[in-house]
Amino acid sequence: VRVRPLTCTETRRGDQQVVHSLGDGAVHVSAARHDATFGFSAVFDAGASQEAVFEGSGMRQLVELATDGFPCTVFAFGQTGSGKTYTLMGPLAQSEAQPASPALLGLMQRSFSCLLEQSRSRGSELALSASYLEIYNEQVRDLLSPGPPCALPLRWSKTRGFYVENQLSVEFESLEAIVSLLLQGSQRRRTSAHALNRHSSRSHALLTIHIRSRAVSAHPAPGEGWGASACPSKQGTLCFVDLAGSERVKETGSSGELSVEANSINRSLLALGKSWRTRPGSPAGLHGSPVTSFVAPPPAGHCISLLAKPRGKRTHIPYRDSKLTRLLARSLGGSGITLMVACISPSSRCLSETLSTLHYASRARRVTTRP
Repeated sequence: VRVRPLTCTETRRGDQQVVHSLGDGAVHVSAARHDATFGFSAVFDAGASQEAVFEGSGMRQLVELATDGFPCTVFAFGQTGSGKTYTLMGPLAQSEAQPASPALLGLMQRSFSCLLEQSRSRGSELALSASYLEIYNEQVRDLLSPGPPCALPLRWSKTRGFYVENQLSVEFESLEAIVSLLLQGSQRRRTSAHALNRHSSRSHALLTIHIRSRAVSAHPAPGEGWGASACPSKQGTLCFVDLAGSERVKETGSSGELSVEANSINRSLLALGKSWRTRPGSPAGLHGSPVTSFVAPPPAGHCISLLAKPRGKRTHIPYRDSKLTRLLARSLGGSGITLMVACISPSSRCLSETLSTLHYASRARRVTTRP
């Protein structure tokens, strides 16, 4: 869990800070009629640096596992304006001509550097390529393909699972090359301004690094070439998922096209299992504190809700309910290894969405995969 600082607007407005890190992976929410403590693998408060988040979240280990051939995914999720894109990429105001300060680089750039460092230190041959997609109003669009964005078909096969047809994959060999692809694709992603966020992402974005590695023997057998003594190849992936933030149209002031986009975002997050309402009062929070109760249990169709149940009690997982859940099926319930970063606001004005995100993160912790 990452707690962003109060913004200048929130401070001027007199918003109270209702979220506090207690250390040892605990976060406390305290406000009128709400008092709850949640436990997670790690909690980063407003003063945590980008480097601290990278090292403390287990991101470095995730890169190593991807290099070893595992499918790995990192999610950033939370309310609109909670710091998801900053956590993944760093400041929005960066470009190839004006790169961000090294201290402000996000999980993506740090992971790219780590991946290339491991390639050199392990003495392995790595073939690296990247693809970058967005899901906008339930249409899958390629952010790296030249020309105007167009919808791509989403297919399924027994061998590949769900995949995007005609998706462009670009090879790269240097940090500069992959960062250039990241920035080019991000500039094409749909964003708009509303009351809560001047640069609100209007789509879910998925950047996937495809890693094919082959360890090579330093002592080829007599008469054999360098390639003949190479070990079997491994194929791993490292996928970064920047989920568009959940929105309450009344608070964002969205109308027209923005309202349509917000409804599309919320529907896909609902299929994933993110957005359910809470009401004050009643029984216990995660550690027994009186806090909130669900207005109604999350519907049976929520993927996270079903995946969090013991395997023997699970029913059909409805990945086909949205394009987002289809593309994330392997990350959520397959053989992948997944890191989820919940980004929250400490503001009293955002209390409802913060509690919703923390409840969702608690539920997601119980999901297990089989790498």
